[in-house]
Amino acid sequence: MASISYPPIPIFELGPLNLSLHGLFAGLGFVAGAILMLREVRRRGFDAEGTTSVLTWALVASILGARFFTVPAHLGDPGYGASEIFALAGDFSILGGYAGGILGGLLRFKLLKMRALPYLDAAAAGLAIGAVVGRIGDVAIVEHLGSPTDFFLGYLLKPGYEPSPQHSVLQDLCEAGTFCGPYHPTGLYDMIGAAVLLGVIYWLARTWQTRHYGQLFAFWIIWYGFQRFLIDFARLTAARDGLVLPDGTVIDGVIADGVMGPFTGSQWGGLLASLLGVALLVYFGRTRRVVSTANDEFYGAVSSDRDADEAAADDVGDDSEKSVTPSP
Repeated sequence: MASISYPPIPIFELGPLNLSLHGLFAGLGFVAGAILMLREVRRRGFDAEGTTSVLTWALVASILGARFFTVPAHLGDPGYGASEIFALAGDFSILGGYAGGILGGLLRFKLLKMRALPYLDAAAAGLAIGAVVGRIGDVAIVEHLGSPTDFFLGYLLKPGYEPSPQHSVLQDLCEAGTFCGPYHPTGLYDMIGAAVLLGVIYWLARTWQTRHYGQLFAFWIIWYGFQRFLIDFARLTAARDGLVLPDGTVIDGVIADGVMGPFTGSQWGGLLASLLGVALLVYFGRTRRVVSTANDEFYGAVSSDRDADEAAADDVGDDSEKSVTPSP
């Protein structure tokens, strides 16, 4: 049976430092996304200094969002209370990180009186590459394994392998010779999907001639939210029903995701995000200007190095917005 198998690297030793690849690549993913966003902001003449301030707020808010996004799925768990809600050692969610970072960034945009939509579009590629880089850490430490599978990308544990602590039960089963998988590597699936999304965003940014401000960001929300909704079906069965071994034995508690009705908490979050993205895509298409050089200036860009004739020839006016004041 085809599968993937390699020794996990839970701790990366760098001289005297012991680093978790999970946290290291999460941080590198944020940096990579910030670099892409700032490059696009500078290319189009927008406020790079203000963007740096927004990114600082977004970083702090993303950490808070990643932690507290997981809380609703565990509120019904026995013994789950305030100490678990505010514990630093609790679960973290990439969807919650995105939500918190975006909300924190929007707040900072408002305080700085910066029009947010062109900056959010500039962030779309950065948000995608953040997931690509961040998931490298998950793949390295073997985290977010799902239900058993015979898919060729399934991950096969072996005796002596030490995956992420969340999979200690799976490790014990393998060490005992009971069952080693393969399991769905949902972190790998998310990394592949985000890499494809990154390419699509770059393609759309260059070919979508009728794109309105905010629509590229809305497209990222739609794709990534629905991607997470689909991928978590690979975890749903084990999270809801437990791990079913070949002999029919069922072992509960092998998947940490909370289940709320028919879906996991991450699925609900992804589905709601995707639906919100659809609403924003339609709304921005009806109320915001078409992306152009001259309209960038309307949103605050400085055109010091642009060709004046080209700017004058651009479509200044999506008339549908002339009577609409864009919100920050």
